[in-house]
Amino acid sequence: MDSNQPKRVKLLSAVIGVSAVVAMGALGVIFGDVSSAEPEQVGGPVAQQASEQTITTTTPPAAPETSVASPTVTATTPSGFMPVSKP
Repeated sequence: MDSNQPKRVKLLSAVIGVSAVVAMGALGVIFGDVSSAEPEQVGGPVAQQASEQTITTTTPPAAPETSVASPTVTATTPSGFMPVSKP
């Protein structure tokens, strides 16, 4: 076994790590939005809204339909588990 092999492995690992950091930095610059300028308008000009719109109002119910929720299924604790105290 070569005595320089562990050094080569460490050097290769360091080179791979540094190249990964450089690649991530380059991708960050390419895909990042670092511009301080005003972004271009993507869509066309904003259309004016119609001025004669109909508004429909409804009266809310006096009370909610479900005032208290209750479970539809109940279960029991299997034997061997600590019993749970009910509030």
